[in-house]
Amino acid sequence: MKRLGISVYPERAPKETCYEYMKLAGSYGFQRVFTCLLSVDEDREKIIADFTEFCKVAHENHLTVSVDTNGTVFRRLGAGPRDLAVFAQMGVDIIRLDEHFSDMEDIAITKNPYGIMIEYNASSTQGLDVMIKKGADRSNMCICSNFYPQRNTGMGLSRWIELNRWYQPLGLNNAAFVSSRQEHTHGPWEVYDGLPTLEIHRDLPIDLQLRHLNALGLCNDFLIGNAFASEAELKAMAETDLSRILIRVDVAEGVSDLEKEIITCDIHASRDDCNELVIRSSYPRLQYKDKDIVPRANGREVFTRGDVIIVNDNLKHYAGELMIVLTEIKADDVYNYVGHVGGGEQLLLDCIRPAYSFALTI
Repeated sequence: MKRLGISVYPERAPKETCYEYMKLAGSYGFQRVFTCLLSVDEDREKIIADFTEFCKVAHENHLTVSVDTNGTVFRRLGAGPRDLAVFAQMGVDIIRLDEHFSDMEDIAITKNPYGIMIEYNASSTQGLDVMIKKGADRSNMCICSNFYPQRNTGMGLSRWIELNRWYQPLGLNNAAFVSSRQEHTHGPWEVYDGLPTLEIHRDLPIDLQLRHLNALGLCNDFLIGNAFASEAELKAMAETDLSRILIRVDVAEGVSDLEKEIITCDIHASRDDCNELVIRSSYPRLQYKDKDIVPRANGREVFTRGDVIIVNDNLKHYAGELMIVLTEIKADDVYNYVGHVGGGEQLLLDCIRPAYSFALTI
């Protein structure tokens, strides 16, 4: 199951504002809220009282609560890997370990009697497979990548993929962060430049960040790292179809209604026998075989990466096929130019593997 989530930092915003934000997110179907105990500088009794209330409000709005912790937080609360009673008292659902304990304690904490999930740091190399072999309770384990407040320090795409593919065979629920582009957002620290997991996402629209993480196919939960996202951003995420790879196309002038219908039809899939030149979707040629795809002058010598083209009646046997250009090809008159996948949307093109289904939206 894929879930959306928000982040809230009660020590940095009025309590009422935090609670209204959780209520709003819950109304849009969000199911997780992340918060950070690393940055809370209060005495034990106040932390317990405040976060007990926080968890109660979250649960009333159907949000699962995860808290970022480390050894210092545990000591401040009088907790330990073998004693999570205080977290259970507060109502915490997931304890994220920003750093690990000893090997034996990292295994013991997964066997807590409260059913609290233990979330390990997916942005580092940890022997979770060895832990499971040594008796860790896999059903109480999950993973979550870091977020990065400082510009130019977010994870590189290749390293994130490498680590998450390594963890994927363990079958653990996996979370990562996207970032609101609202002004004056905050995280747990005095840094205000977004909170994504991937550096390439920092300045992209939030729904594109979500669609890209989803298209990579390596995580289940998608959390907004900074607070507070706008209602429009929450709505955009809630309305995103996570059942397939979804790519936005800027449609060219003069495109026919039939061509628009082909662009947005729900039967696109990359061919299993694909190549490096184009993403080729052949099913439309079968569905629209009795339609006329009238040839149009392209007015160009070549098609370049991101161009969307449809085979026209100059090549009748294949008429109706849609292609997305991956590298420069000749602008032959058997193709009608119908649009372009531009900007950050092109990140999604690299996620379409052989035989993958995908969808295009105008």
